[in-house]
Amino acid sequence: MEGRKAEFHHDVALLLLLMWVTISDCITADSSARVEFLPGFEGAFPFDFFSGYISVDEVNEYRLFYYFIKSENNPSKDPLILWLTGGPGCSGFSGLVFETGPLRFKVEEYNGTLPALQFNPYSWTKVANVIYVDSPIGTGFSYSKSPPDYATSDSKTVKDLHKFLTNWFIEYPEFLSNPLYIAGDSYSGITVPVLTYEIANGIDSGYRPVFNLKGYLVGNPVTDVEFDSQLVPFAHGMGLISDELFEATKISCNGKYAFPKGSQCNVNMQAVHECLSRINPVHILEPLCPFASPRPRVEIGTGLRRWLHENSSGIPLQSTPIFCRILLFFC
Repeated sequence: MEGRKAEFHHDVALLLLLMWVTISDCITADSSARVEFLPGFEGAFPFDFFSGYISVDEVNEYRLFYYFIKSENNPSKDPLILWLTGGPGCSGFSGLVFETGPLRFKVEEYNGTLPALQFNPYSWTKVANVIYVDSPIGTGFSYSKSPPDYATSDSKTVKDLHKFLTNWFIEYPEFLSNPLYIAGDSYSGITVPVLTYEIANGIDSGYRPVFNLKGYLVGNPVTDVEFDSQLVPFAHGMGLISDELFEATKISCNGKYAFPKGSQCNVNMQAVHECLSRINPVHILEPLCPFASPRPRVEIGTGLRRWLHENSSGIPLQSTPIFCRILLFFC
């Protein structure tokens, strides 16, 4: 089972490589192209699919890679959504096949062949045009020829995405008048509001072109460590812990649960975690499943490359039952 899971992981990587080769055969840097087919997907797409690179800095050949799917409803009028996957450092491919996009991996017992892709009938592209971007630099297929560019930050990511969107509209000027929404999940709860603010300020200060900005959306967003650590009131609200334990923990921890202080607070928090030990914290109605593909605990750079090289012949994966869904723990 372990070997078969490792093979599946490697074939997903192979699928990504084949996807890049398929797309790169059609495009050059700073250009866009229609994607006619992808390995693992049978037949023609029931939607318009484009992909390519958008330059952020010509001098350093700094380019962000994107996937763009036109709305299946009315592309010329429907909203345009820039979708930012979390991480930071999750590829836009995650959004395309695991979150809001029109593609899904076919869930079936693995037989050693290339994983199959299928159409997702519940995609956001049913009613909206969606851009999925590999951001920040170094994510997915996005790259720069200047090593210092890889030392990124939230503020730099926002500036780069603003430039990306500006240049994207040069490639697709017909969408400039569409209602624009900035959206994302997880860690993008940090960058989405700031990017929206950056765009709004640009509009007020005469930035060109003028985006038809309407708002932003965030799902399961990262905001503040303490604010995001409200496990105790959540568990109580879901009926997972008793009123007595909730009140005792709230009092002993003074309503702050991210970094428990005091012996009684620690005791009560341990009791809460014990009550939740067999429950999936992300979706309490889902089975509690092991994390099949843990991220490497190594430094980014040469350490990560070494980890990938050493594990290329057999990444240690846990045996995950087929009924276990991926609940956004994949990057």
